[in-house]
Amino acid sequence: MAVGEFVQLERKMGIAYVTLTRPEKYNALNFQMFKELDSVISDLKKDRTIKIVILSGSAGNFSSGLDVKSVLNSPLQAVSLLFKWLPGNANLAQRVSCGWRNLPIPVIAVIEGCCFGGGMQIALGADIRIVSPDAKLSIMEAKWGLVPDMAGFVSLRELVGKDQAMLLTMTAKVLSAEESLEKGLVTEISTTPMARAKALADEISNTSPDANAAIKMSINKSWTASVRRLLSRESISQIRLLMGKNRLIAAKRNSEDVKGVEVKTKYRDRQSGW
Repeated sequence: MAVGEFVQLERKMGIAYVTLTRPEKYNALNFQMFKELDSVISDLKKDRTIKIVILSGSAGNFSSGLDVKSVLNSPLQAVSLLFKWLPGNANLAQRVSCGWRNLPIPVIAVIEGCCFGGGMQIALGADIRIVSPDAKLSIMEAKWGLVPDMAGFVSLRELVGKDQAMLLTMTAKVLSAEESLEKGLVTEISTTPMARAKALADEISNTSPDANAAIKMSINKSWTASVRRLLSRESISQIRLLMGKNRLIAAKRNSEDVKGVEVKTKYRDRQSGW
């Protein structure tokens, strides 16, 4: 297990468990946590043994958002968070959200308790969001006179309509799990969100990692692109997959599963007289 002061990374059976660990502050984001998250994302991007990431917060909360007081107490830290060489590049604050989108593996966020502001921006960077029934979510930056500037809009525009994005960000409304699901901000509600995430991770791990990487890239890059770009990207990805070994491994595994189901079905039919 790689342990930072505020972020833990545990690799287990092809799954990376990333946990925000600042429980006394409801996992509020300080400068060091930003740096550790950025480092973890860079580390995972190079690790070919990891097939999926489960991202969560400790002690029953995902994150209460930016620790404004902590960051603003050091002007140098604030500058370091926002600095970028070019306007179109991602700065440190943005990389901890869009960085999950750039990983070639699925990322599942497990959301319990509060998920506000910067915490919500990080969760929006995940591919799948599973929440507990008592979770509370909010794009809360406007409450502090700020604009959401951690790249969460990249995912938000794909999840909700423009009017809903305006409403959620301008009012800073705190949503229940049910309201979040209804608006499309989260994927599922589960009374045992971590167990559900692990089960889903095991299910995804049985498919080809190359195919999953291609699917994630195609969906993310083509969601708002032209049809021509989408068709081109699909064709290129499929050719690469057909030439790779992981397709054969996945096909063989799933073929064996299908045969097992067919044998059980035939036996059951014979027993019932069909």
